[in-house]
Amino acid sequence: MSDKKTLNLQVSVHDLCTEFPELIEFMKEAGFPDIVKPGMLATAGRFMTLPKGAKMKGIELDQLVEKLRALGFEVES
Repeated sequence: MSDKKTLNLQVSVHDLCTEFPELIEFMKEAGFPDIVKPGMLATAGRFMTLPKGAKMKGIELDQLVEKLRALGFEVES
């Protein structure tokens, strides 16, 4: 059985961070500082996906995916 954590890029940031709380700190460090603001995850996070957020912030999605894989995530699109 694999111990990889599967992360689907079509799932909302809110749902991903609920399933994998360690993503909050990762996202803050990766260029999404607003993720730690009270209420941000519960509001914008409910409709925002990682690809949408990366595009909005001018962050290369491929680099984000590489970093997630380095943390042990299996990334699906």
